[in-house]
Amino acid sequence: MSSKTPRDVLEGLVKDTSLKWLLGKQTSLDDEIEEIENSPSAGSNWIPELSPVANVVIRRCSKILGVSVNELQDSFKEEASGSVKQPSMFPRNFLEYCCFRALALSVGVTGHLSDKTFRRLTFDMMVAWEVPSAASQSLLSVDGDPTVGLEAFSRIAPAVPVIADVIICENLFGVLASSSNGLRLHFSVYDKYLYGLERAIKKMKSQSESSLLSYVRSKGEKILEIDGTVTTQPVLEHIGMSTWPGRLILTDHALYFEAIKVVSFDAPKSYSLSEDLKQVIKPELTGPWGTRLFDKAVSYKSISLPEPVVMEFPELKGHTRRDYWLAIIREVLYVHRYMNKFKIVTGVAKDEAISKAVLGILRVQAIQELGLTTPVRYENLLPFNLCDQLPGGDHILQTLAEMSSSRVLDRTNKAKEGTLYSISASDMVSQLGLMFGTSPRSSSLVVGEVVVGDVNPLEKAVKQSRKNYEKVVLAQETVNGVKVDGIDTNLAVMKELLLPVMEMGNWLLSLAYWDDPLKSFVFCLFSTFIIYRGWVGYAFAFASLFIAGFILLTRCFSKREKVMIELKVMAPPPMNTMEQLLAVQNAISQLEQLVQDANIVLLKLRALLLSLFPQASEKFAVAIVVATTMMVLLSWNSLIMVVFLELFTRYSPPRRESTERLMRRLREWWFSIPAAPVILEQQNKDDNKKTK
Repeated sequence: MSSKTPRDVLEGLVKDTSLKWLLGKQTSLDDEIEEIENSPSAGSNWIPELSPVANVVIRRCSKILGVSVNELQDSFKEEASGSVKQPSMFPRNFLEYCCFRALALSVGVTGHLSDKTFRRLTFDMMVAWEVPSAASQSLLSVDGDPTVGLEAFSRIAPAVPVIADVIICENLFGVLASSSNGLRLHFSVYDKYLYGLERAIKKMKSQSESSLLSYVRSKGEKILEIDGTVTTQPVLEHIGMSTWPGRLILTDHALYFEAIKVVSFDAPKSYSLSEDLKQVIKPELTGPWGTRLFDKAVSYKSISLPEPVVMEFPELKGHTRRDYWLAIIREVLYVHRYMNKFKIVTGVAKDEAISKAVLGILRVQAIQELGLTTPVRYENLLPFNLCDQLPGGDHILQTLAEMSSSRVLDRTNKAKEGTLYSISASDMVSQLGLMFGTSPRSSSLVVGEVVVGDVNPLEKAVKQSRKNYEKVVLAQETVNGVKVDGIDTNLAVMKELLLPVMEMGNWLLSLAYWDDPLKSFVFCLFSTFIIYRGWVGYAFAFASLFIAGFILLTRCFSKREKVMIELKVMAPPPMNTMEQLLAVQNAISQLEQLVQDANIVLLKLRALLLSLFPQASEKFAVAIVVATTMMVLLSWNSLIMVVFLELFTRYSPPRRESTERLMRRLREWWFSIPAAPVILEQQNKDDNKKTK
């Protein structure tokens, strides 16, 4: 047994190089280690199984909660399940337990995001999560300020819903860590992001409390964003050929536009986002006199409007302003579609859904504060936008709805169980001072989406959707990689791809034309026997099984040896611009000829039906009667055999001469049928204007 005291252990840890980062800029943590070292109860405040970083973070959590580390351990052992308390998982699970409890209490303090101590605490929790056990401390980098990875960020950040959300957590981390190729997150960027969140919250609160927008508050709606208040950067509303400058207001239920008057704003126009009006919101092109030149607008269309309304967001270059508004408008629309689909009409579940959308918009506003050089896709940072894009996004929303309905627990029963969960989005919004909905507030109603030592159904659904999305991305990369330019090159690729089908078709034609009488006779006899015995379905089933077996054999063979699956195509000689234009013109002419021939066939059939040529119509009617009689009198098996023998033996030696004579008579008969007349009428300009 070692004779070292806890004080000796702490002195050794402080001298160890693995804590150099604690002794540098991290003076607060350094002070805490020194405090533990000099404390008479050093042994009781130090857990040997945990790393020094985890011990420091847990001590800070115990101070926030007002209980000792030992009491935290006792509570964890009492409340956690057996799987969570396993010795191998104890360091990380106990750390998560302490972090979730401390964060749930810390976010109740007004202005916690502006407190640098809180911001540093949440980051240190992520650092400790990566190295929770004493054995993992050596993995911590000591070169400068430590950074955190995606997995740690995804576990701790969603515990404070305003910081991150389980659905968009990976995308958010990628944006914040873009300076390091999306691999590691630095505290300086994280700190600036949280400061931006604080500013976005203050801005949203001031907008909601503005006396100038009392008509919105009278409807019980909360303002999320306003644009166009600066006269030099108004929002332009286009309806038909009319254009009005003004300001645009987004609430948690609708979109409002106020046209600018001489000294004030006109009465607002309301465009609902909460009702089921088959709304379509998409990017739009605008320009003077109806031209489509500038990609800086959003189009709103619904069944309640006679024509679409276009909101333009002018800016000198790019369309970032439009992209931001398009994303946040769709987020409000999608959250209401989600609630309508899953019948979430009132109650805590509704507040939770709207709160998730609101927090997503706040995060996007905070990202804008960072001034990143790389372009940001805002829709990837909004949960309901992302679910609309991801493969399996509907499963994520269904899981979210099921979890929301199952979380409405009895207050007395949940008060104890909730300590193993993170805080919920609706509670987060309430504690930020942004009241949405009318449900009574209590932190004991709904729990968050991250649970200690476990992966909940929502996280599983998101991970599965991410895997499917990665497959889609990889597949799309292959699609983009095989796209070639030029009509001649694409035709060459298509010809090579269809070569097996063409060879099969040529082989069947050779049999049908009896080029080799012996092979054709054997094929005809074998096919007739199959049809006669009623084995046609079995023949198709056997062919399908043969294809499946071929695929499996190819897969097994490709595992042993690398088979070159690339398609080799002889590239046609390069064409200059004039040759390419001529090729396009030739292709269009051929397409036009095909359309003309199809129209001729349809017009001749119309003439037959209307008896414009009585003799031909009579023969056509007799042929239909004969075919119908055969279908009635003969069984399907016999009918198939008769049709097969008729078609396949046409060009056999005994029937070739009579078939050629019959085909000649049929062509003469077809050419003798006149086409039904066509009259082209030009549309009147006045009618065209009325239509528009």
